[in-house]
Amino acid sequence: MNNLGLLIWEFLKTGLFAVGGGLATIPFLNEMGVRYGWFTMETLSTMIAVSESTPGPIGINMATYVGYSVAGAGGAVAATLSIVTPSIIVICIIANYFQKFKNAKLVKMIFAGLKPAVVGFIVSACLNLFVSTLLHAEKGLDAGIGQLFNWKCICLFAVLYAAKKKFSKLHPIVIIAAAAAAGIIFSF
Repeated sequence: MNNLGLLIWEFLKTGLFAVGGGLATIPFLNEMGVRYGWFTMETLSTMIAVSESTPGPIGINMATYVGYSVAGAGGAVAATLSIVTPSIIVICIIANYFQKFKNAKLVKMIFAGLKPAVVGFIVSACLNLFVSTLLHAEKGLDAGIGQLFNWKCICLFAVLYAAKKKFSKLHPIVIIAAAAAAGIIFSF
């Protein structure tokens, strides 16, 4: 199967099974990067940053980004349409039968099982991003504990996290702009 066919297949699956919003697509993207070599963890981190800072849903933005980087403009369109198509179909079906099944015990049980699974997938992907961003894992412990950590990124993470906690109404754009400025100033 060519890259365009793989993109369509992978994003149809992602659109169908990434229950829980845009961040739930991260584990699927991580798997695509590993399986097909389309991008690295560092590139995935960049994709997330770009997708978070551009208008629109993060999952769709990331699909467009991946599609374009793998197969150009046609890939961007194919990946974007592929990730939204399953949701449109499922929502149409649910809307048709919602009143009949909204209180069904089986439906509640299914979602009770899906919620922790989605959290687990997101945590797994976040841990991979943590390792690729805040650690120099390739150096290993032989280089010493001081060399293992990416101290610039850890400090920036801590400052931005504290700022977001202290100023909870701070818009994400301000944090993204501050991170970009720090990247320029401190040559990340």
